[in-house]
Amino acid sequence: MYELTIDARFSAAHAIRINGAPEPTHGHDWLATVCIAGRTLDENDLLMDFHTIEDALTECVARFHNNFLNEVPPFDKTNPTAERVAEHIGKTIQPILAGDVQLLWARVTEAPGCTATWKP
Repeated sequence: MYELTIDARFSAAHAIRINGAPEPTHGHDWLATVCIAGRTLDENDLLMDFHTIEDALTECVARFHNNFLNEVPPFDKTNPTAERVAEHIGKTIQPILAGDVQLLWARVTEAPGCTATWKP
């Protein structure tokens, strides 16, 4: 089994709702990470080109960079928790995976020691 892990960073603010009450708006320097895996390499001895995944991840989080997540789809309609951000990133990356390559997980870190992981 081969695994690749790719990171991208973005800065964004959010105000999650807990028990219906919004917390104060605050920002984070987020770290988004995805991990993919597969059993076979392609004709170039690659699981997948790092740049393909990096470009997709960068494009995904670029919409969030320097924005208020509560106003950026899909978080204009759902609570912009770290868990939901990780899920959104994972579901955005999945369609670009080919062959036997699968997403193992997508993870976001809001602050040191505060990480949420989504697994399909």
